[in-house]
Amino acid sequence: MEGGGACINDRLGDDELRAILAKLEDDKDKEVFGLACKRWLHLQSTERRKLCVRAGPHMLKRLAARFTRLRELDLSQSVSRSFYPGVTDSDLSVIAAAFSALRLLNLQNCKGITDKGMTSLASGLPSLHFLDVSYCRKLTDKGMSSIANGCHDLRALYVVGCRFVTDVLLSALSMNCNNLEELGLQGCTNITDSGLTVLVEGCKRLKQLDLNKCSNIGDIGISCISKECHSSLLTLKLLDCYKIGDDSILSLAKHCKRLETLIIGGCRQLSDESIKQLAFACCGSLKNLRMDWCLNVSDASLDCIFFLCRKLEVLDVGCCEEVTDAAFQRLGNEDSKLSLKILRVSNCPKITVDGMRKLLRSCEALEYIDVRSCPHVTEVRCHEAGLQFPVGCKVNFSGSLADPDVLC
Repeated sequence: MEGGGACINDRLGDDELRAILAKLEDDKDKEVFGLACKRWLHLQSTERRKLCVRAGPHMLKRLAARFTRLRELDLSQSVSRSFYPGVTDSDLSVIAAAFSALRLLNLQNCKGITDKGMTSLASGLPSLHFLDVSYCRKLTDKGMSSIANGCHDLRALYVVGCRFVTDVLLSALSMNCNNLEELGLQGCTNITDSGLTVLVEGCKRLKQLDLNKCSNIGDIGISCISKECHSSLLTLKLLDCYKIGDDSILSLAKHCKRLETLIIGGCRQLSDESIKQLAFACCGSLKNLRMDWCLNVSDASLDCIFFLCRKLEVLDVGCCEEVTDAAFQRLGNEDSKLSLKILRVSNCPKITVDGMRKLLRSCEALEYIDVRSCPHVTEVRCHEAGLQFPVGCKVNFSGSLADPDVLC
């Protein structure tokens, strides 16, 4: 440096520079760090843990040489902005050979990969913790079972929309992946109660289980899950699992006292009795509850939920046509304050502005409320009744069905 000053690279060693880099929380700041000089760029590259790219085999090899300590790799594709040919089995072979320390791999919507690619990953990435192959529709039990057999420390697996997956995969997970905590099986219609029963014989630490649209599961499978995973289960999704009945919910109420999220929309066999038992059992934990199209659910369930579940933040009772203003009868005073942020009561024709008035007095944190197709709760009637919605709360009187579904 001019004036006889020492260069910072002469004063600071690699360990000191790494300590400085570690204190930079913003990704942009870390990129700027790497622009200082070749030495800093090399340190920034070797310390990088996450990478999101669109790259073929040649570029992947170059990335592996540069980012030697990479832990998380995102190669997922957008449904609307995919690129040709996308990720292939050849790419997965490179990843398996070059990124042996990888912990997280996201391949969502990479529709070109097959069981061959999964076999490569299983042999090369034994330390993998997280794998998302949702909507990779060519995958079958053969490839996914090889993942279970080779990646024994797997903590999260998502095979959403992989319709060729069956109970065979669940058996492989049970035998090999005892630390599994998250499993996404949405749309895997070949999954049955037998598979779920086998799954929880070995995977007893499940925290999140997505069985949305798994139409072949019923009370036997859910009861086994609630018994074996009672101390860990936080999220269970059962959207449109039409075989689910009261026995499933009663079993959850009996065993799973820590349940935070329950999706049972479209489970039309459920009755008030099981929902009330669930509210009693999970009153201190339940935060998200979706039960739209549960046609037998009435005021008794809602009254119990509002009275007991003070931590509830999201509730969907759309198309529960038996719900009336009586569901809000115990609301409206200082002792009935709720944490509710999102409420969907669309297509509940018996609810009026009187019920809404009581609700609003107890729900000061509301951010979104859906009252579409509620003929007695129109924008005009709410204005005439002088209803005061919380500041910033979006009220959907007649908006699009395309609003983001926070409960799925």
